[in-house]
Amino acid sequence: MKKIKTYTEALTKLEKTVAEIESGELTVDELTDKVKEATELVNICRKKLRSVEEDINKSLDELN
Repeated sequence: MKKIKTYTEALTKLEKTVAEIESGELTVDELTDKVKEATELVNICRKKLRSVEEDINKSLDELN
């Protein structure tokens, strides 16, 4: 998987990967790889969301 730089990239790729998993057309080996990929993408999304949340909270704290 290429380096994902943005949340939008990760989410778009995750949506595509989930659609492939749900299609029912993958072999067991492909399915295993796609589930691993989806897990990585979910982790990337979570990390990016946590980072944004921390930045927002920090900015709000500075206002007070």
